[in-house]
Amino acid sequence: MTETLQTLLKEIRSCTICASELPHEPRPVLIADQRAVILVAGQAPGRKVHETGLPWNDASGDRLRGWLGLGRDEFYDRTKIAIVPMGFCFPGTGPSGDRPPRPECSRTWHGRLLPLLPKLELRIIIGSFAQAYHLPRRADSTLTRNVAAWREYAPGCFPLPHPSPRNQLWLRRNPWFERDVLPPLRATVRRALDRCG
Repeated sequence: MTETLQTLLKEIRSCTICASELPHEPRPVLIADQRAVILVAGQAPGRKVHETGLPWNDASGDRLRGWLGLGRDEFYDRTKIAIVPMGFCFPGTGPSGDRPPRPECSRTWHGRLLPLLPKLELRIIIGSFAQAYHLPRRADSTLTRNVAAWREYAPGCFPLPHPSPRNQLWLRRNPWFERDVLPPLRATVRRALDRCG
């Protein structure tokens, strides 16, 4: 029997695989539709996203939408944009920010979910955990090297740093990111959305 996206999403949203490892009840947060042409692959929901159930519904999301040149309505149009983080539940807070995404999600769900999104033509890969999963393995890979090598991945993929307010230092140290990466990223996002109507 062929698995359907709706059946799989129902299964994911009721997942409790790592419940004993979380500091709260599981609340998987993602958006996926077979019509989506853009994938936003981040790390894991933060506390505010966990509370609201809406991905990127925080200061990081505001900055990300600015980077992409999108308003909230367009960003949350599930028929155009799928939002599939590496971890679907808020992993809790550690000593220097949110904990890493739980590995159970990618091992259990991603290999089944991503093939059910057949129209994806642009992948926006945010942060080191998503890049380790989605990008080809390179011996010298670091987040900064991946983002600096964006031309090697474009136009089908753009590796980005995390848009968290905690990343101000990275942005100050790498002014080429906003100057060189964001204009072609916005143009590529717009072309993909315009093609799908």
